[in-house]
Amino acid sequence: QVQLVESGGGLVQAGGSLRLSCAASGSIVSINAAAWYRQAPGKQREQVAAIASSSATNYADSVKGRFTISRDNAKNTVYLQMNSLKPEDTAVYYCYVYALTGWVSRDYWGQGTQVTVSS
Repeated sequence: QVQLVESGGGLVQAGGSLRLSCAASGSIVSINAAAWYRQAPGKQREQVAAIASSSATNYADSVKGRFTISRDNAKNTVYLQMNSLKPEDTAVYYCYVYALTGWVSRDYWGQGTQVTVSS
């Protein structure tokens, strides 16, 4: 069993910064790929940033140059540094990992953390 615990969300003014963390625990061997998604009210969930096992990264156009995804393999933790936040970044942010547990790799999702950016 793998648990993902997210932290770092909150209320921030436009132009501010937040750093989200996603710590994986349980019977995890390693994180292969990971990503952050977000879902705003009335909208579909969208991928914000992704990081591969090679540490190659990919970003949604709307956050390029402002957000940075990173990982600490020793801690099985994934981060999302969010700078120059805008009101349109307001959403629930979800952590996703594709992790190896035992002999099988599976998808896991965090519970979500609210990010609210005031204008």
